[in-house]
Amino acid sequence: MSANDRPTGQQQTGTYDSAFLKACRREPVPHTPVWFMRQAGRSLPEYRKVREGTAMLESCMMPELVTEITLQPVRRHGVDAAIYFSDIVVPLKAIGIDLDIKPGVGPVVERPIRTRADLERLRPLEPDDVPYVTEAVRMLVGELGGTPLIGFAGAPFTLASYLVEGGPSRNHEHTKAMMYGDPQLWADLLDRLAVITSAFLKVQIEAGASAVQLFDSWVGALAPADYRRSVMPASAKVFEAVSGYGVPRIHFGVGTGELLGLMGEAGADVVGVDWRVPLDEAARRVGPGKALQGNIDPAVLFAPREAVESKAREVLDAAAGLEGHIFNLGHGVLPTTDPAALTRLVAYVHEQTAR
Repeated sequence: MSANDRPTGQQQTGTYDSAFLKACRREPVPHTPVWFMRQAGRSLPEYRKVREGTAMLESCMMPELVTEITLQPVRRHGVDAAIYFSDIVVPLKAIGIDLDIKPGVGPVVERPIRTRADLERLRPLEPDDVPYVTEAVRMLVGELGGTPLIGFAGAPFTLASYLVEGGPSRNHEHTKAMMYGDPQLWADLLDRLAVITSAFLKVQIEAGASAVQLFDSWVGALAPADYRRSVMPASAKVFEAVSGYGVPRIHFGVGTGELLGLMGEAGADVVGVDWRVPLDEAARRVGPGKALQGNIDPAVLFAPREAVESKAREVLDAAAGLEGHIFNLGHGVLPTTDPAALTRLVAYVHEQTAR
């Protein structure tokens, strides 16, 4: 099944003909759809209020809280899609990896994975490991009506980087040491993570998600040859595993200008582009047959309204010739962003692109 076929879940929820899914399928749209990575989060006072006193990982396991947080930016900004509120390490926690998300640091793994024996700790993910995900997605689909829900997962490379380093890393030295020094162990690690990630996305799709996005936050640290040889097979395995559902598959990484073509080759229907490469140039690198998503610099939102609109106009002009375009930031919403700036940006894009 391709992304152009009509999956049952989308038909039931009325999202199939939404501007977002039409853009993913590279079909004509009533306006350019908009959503923002990290649109549900610390920039919203209502988010800070409902999350108060609840740890990040704990909040990801509370279906009613996940539902409320996911809906908040849809209500406030009028975005064209919701993104499931979660964290990329949730499936790792669910299979028993001892980790926590430390405020101001990020995911921290108690015992990093460095040896072949360590791989045994990475068992396959079963739907029963994440019943709260199924429940939350079903609740969300019921609440969202015609607004699509995007499922969410971390890509094998980025998950591997956290597991091998033990936490966030600037240089990924342990990760690259394994990749170059023990390529078979590295390949086996990524393959296990591909199986876990695929299962996590399947749970979300089967519960009603209309599209999925694979985040490869750290993959921009790699040269194209290393990506093709050591990472792309695992990412391709994830995209292939969910291809039969017919939901659009989005692939996004940061600092991936040199990798855009390869990221499209991995199997995505939509390639996310950060702010470093204009969309017309990104389209040339990716090649035909893919929609693009992006790509205003998140820091632009701190400038005056006229400057934000000017930069948004640049993005829209660069996207004018694309087969399909979803307007987004080139990375996530920064925590101190004024929510009103996001609301105005959504309205501006909708007005400027109304057909």
